[in-house]
Amino acid sequence: MYEYKKNGYSTFKITNKLLLFTLWVRQAANKFLKICGGTILEKQIGKQSVRFENPPYIMSSAAIVGQKEGEGPYGKFFDEILNDDKAGCECWEEAEGKLQEMAANKALSKSGLEKKDIRYIVAGDLLGQLMASSFGLMKLEIPMFGIYGACSTMGESISIASMLVDGGYADNILAITSSHFASAEKQFRFPLGYGSQRKMASTWTVTGSGAVIISSEKMAQKANMSDKNKVHITGITTGKIVDFGVKDSMNMGACMAPAAGNVIVQNLIDNGRKPEWYDKIITGDLGLVGKDILLDITRSKGYDIADRYMDCGIEIYSREQEIQAGGSGCGCSASMLAGYIVKMLEKGTWQRVLFVPTGALLSPVSFNEGDSVPGIAHAVVFECSGESQ
Repeated sequence: MYEYKKNGYSTFKITNKLLLFTLWVRQAANKFLKICGGTILEKQIGKQSVRFENPPYIMSSAAIVGQKEGEGPYGKFFDEILNDDKAGCECWEEAEGKLQEMAANKALSKSGLEKKDIRYIVAGDLLGQLMASSFGLMKLEIPMFGIYGACSTMGESISIASMLVDGGYADNILAITSSHFASAEKQFRFPLGYGSQRKMASTWTVTGSGAVIISSEKMAQKANMSDKNKVHITGITTGKIVDFGVKDSMNMGACMAPAAGNVIVQNLIDNGRKPEWYDKIITGDLGLVGKDILLDITRSKGYDIADRYMDCGIEIYSREQEIQAGGSGCGCSASMLAGYIVKMLEKGTWQRVLFVPTGALLSPVSFNEGDSVPGIAHAVVFECSGESQ
């Protein structure tokens, strides 16, 4: 029996032999590491970050996009490009659900896993009650966490999935999200038939879905993934809701940039890093307007990230495609991650990436009531030695 006393009073007693042994091992390990000058890894880092003790792996990734996205500069990196943006469905909302179904099945196929091997799905989208995720993934019959982070949803889903895998609650989790130009315009802006003029600061919602299967080390070894091409998720920084009072729903970049700046700076502070530690710092969909605001914010905090900064919304389309300030939507960062960023890590082009999907937390109700548009962003740390190492 182990008896713990404080100020001379017995506060609790432990009689379970297994618990006693676990406590003894923990105390012995702490004493040993203290003598050696080390410490047991703390998962909670700083104010908002987590560093994984058992970093999960990206087992596979898949990106399905629409015609316009396929015509952009990254078309060759996507797994499939739709010939019909309705994907053979009756309406835009159903088509977006189909995108998720296709991306999920493609990720499963590439991983060599079956539906029964996936413990959970962590998914979300922009539509009311997560229609695309609910209807699109229903046939998989896998337990699902439905989440909403606006266009930051891929960062949120990967963060939650990674914590579950690191904690030992699952060996394989599918993280997935989507967006569709027509369904988003219909819900958040104007019906397409209205033919409204688009402002120069506005962004074009990406038609696309990105999926990644996040797995434990045990599963990665079982799949014979070599060390040189294992993409690890080594940490996350969860973002705060930041509201600078911007009310222009056609200027998403200005709404989201303060949140992106906040979480990027906090990631650097929490981990004691400089921007140079990362090969790339990649935001989700700030666009041309949000990019300038973000760089000003980080410089004002003493961090210049300009030489390694990239925004998925700026990159996914060419300027000739007339998309104003860039791309946006959950599918923007998700399809770029699954289609391009993971491949660059596997090849060794980049070894460390801070991936920061960004979201504008508005709804038709909040817009009609004249509320401002708060922003949020979540940061995920990817590392990989790559083929060239």
